[in-house]
Amino acid sequence: MKNKNKISYSLTESVLESVDINSAIKVLKSKKITMGPKTKQIEAYFQNKIVKTNSLMVNSGSSANLLIFQCLINPMVKKLKSGDEVLIPAICWSTSLWPIIQSGLKVKFVDIDLSTLNIDLNDLKKKISKKTKALMLVHALGNCTDMTKLMNICKKNKIILIEDTCEALGSTYKNKPLGTFGDFSSFSFYYSHHITSGEGGMVCTKNTKYLEIIKSLRSHGWSRDLSNNKSLSNKYKHIDKNWIFINSGFNLRTTDVNAAIGLEQLKRIKTILSIRKYNFLKIKKSLLGNKKYDNQFTILNDQKDSNTAWFGIPIILNSNDKKYKQYVMGNLLDKGIMTRPIISGNFAKQPSIQLYKIKINYKLPNADLIDKKAFFLGLHNIKITNSKLKSLTDNIYSSL
Repeated sequence: MKNKNKISYSLTESVLESVDINSAIKVLKSKKITMGPKTKQIEAYFQNKIVKTNSLMVNSGSSANLLIFQCLINPMVKKLKSGDEVLIPAICWSTSLWPIIQSGLKVKFVDIDLSTLNIDLNDLKKKISKKTKALMLVHALGNCTDMTKLMNICKKNKIILIEDTCEALGSTYKNKPLGTFGDFSSFSFYYSHHITSGEGGMVCTKNTKYLEIIKSLRSHGWSRDLSNNKSLSNKYKHIDKNWIFINSGFNLRTTDVNAAIGLEQLKRIKTILSIRKYNFLKIKKSLLGNKKYDNQFTILNDQKDSNTAWFGIPIILNSNDKKYKQYVMGNLLDKGIMTRPIISGNFAKQPSIQLYKIKINYKLPNADLIDKKAFFLGLHNIKITNSKLKSLTDNIYSSL
């Protein structure tokens, strides 16, 4: 028997407008679709309007993370060496973690704070050792920890800070954008994120030298487009100036098609973030203010000094029944409401951790709790209607 009240509520809705599509078509019609002038335009826009720091577009936020760690271990930098320890919150994404391992570094997980879903500063201080050289900070669902305290911890212990800001574009702490606190940061423009270029991301660094190295690593390790390419051409006159390879490298470039779409979306980022905040507050109020609400779950608030550009709506169930989360998520899916874990849950429990023999001889109780009890609902870039809000609320309560 069909459920008459069933709705369609996905993690994301169509976020492409005509101006985005037309901009992409214009690039396609030019027949020059690889990385070029549009990529430089979006990089300049992101650098000047969003983060006020050096920015390079890549094909994903994952690639941005990889390039950051490959830069840190690069012979031209030597900030990290094989075996150095990098801390990371246990609630993280696969490609926040694996670039650390892929770069020959050691990982240690840090528990999270239940009030923020972000790194627990007390556990962070406990986990720091003489081997600790860097922190891969993940701003979960757009939220953040107390960045003032975290920066003091990093400064005191001489820890390199990398911000995975892939879920936090537009979030601020004390009016300072997330992604501008650390030595490096990464952003994602994947389809389900705050803005999209289809596939794409940005890698940012305050250090101009590091920017040049990442630029070379992004494109095969060649010197093309580097600021010192002319002097390199004079130094290596026996090699064609367009084919001088000064470093190791990858091909992690974007295309001008992706850049064109992303640029148009960035131009209306304030409107997008305003709508997402409206939807977050509207849905939260509808759920928590419903007459059927009886402390079945909690939804986080913006933290003090933060203005959170929420990536999704975190639902933390209060039941201790181990099977309750899957029961609720299954019911929601049957009613047409898509959900997913907070990032990927406690990543320390993933089978790939055992595959790579990463030793975990400590407990992560808060990450375990989130793994067992929490999921999130999607946030859309289109204002939710009153009728859809009512239907969403009713279906959620009938799923509990």
